[in-house]
Amino acid sequence: LMKPIALSLLAGLLFLVCSAAQAETVAVVLQTSKGDITLELDAEKAPQSVENFLAYVDAGFYDGTIFHRVIPDFMIQGGGLDPDMTKKATRDPVQNEAKNGLKNLRGTIAMARTQAPHSATAQFFINHKDNANLDYPSFDGWGYAVFGRVTEGMDVVDAIAAAPTTTRAGRRDVPQETILIESVTRLR
Repeated sequence: LMKPIALSLLAGLLFLVCSAAQAETVAVVLQTSKGDITLELDAEKAPQSVENFLAYVDAGFYDGTIFHRVIPDFMIQGGGLDPDMTKKATRDPVQNEAKNGLKNLRGTIAMARTQAPHSATAQFFINHKDNANLDYPSFDGWGYAVFGRVTEGMDVVDAIAAAPTTTRAGRRDVPQETILIESVTRLR
């Protein structure tokens, strides 16, 4: 009698542990004009950044935005401008979570920001290579907050990074051909 009870308790505990771990990661897919990029977000280590990003995802904010800054062997940046290069209105900035231990490695997604450490709103970038210089404390005492990683679609990231660029609307490194973020949706 004790053995079945112990096994039931163990199974229940295992279920709770697995459920809690699964609740900390969220997956989203960025459907772009170059293909799909699937991301796993780390809500445990970057709770504010993930909550912020998902608020934009759930509102449909990213749908129809572009990758507006593309630098091969560095990163691809998007999520804040329309195809006509108009900056979209955003929510308030979030606190910089660059001290979370996550590194700006190839295939990670991080919050883009201005020179002010706590200025990140909607824009993000995906690291095209390892960028240790962007890790906390970086050159400004803060760094750039990683909040997830690409799990599928690095070939799409590579294709976007390889796109020929130009200067447009006063911005450098803009893809000559518009690279659209068609939609961003939650998978789990």
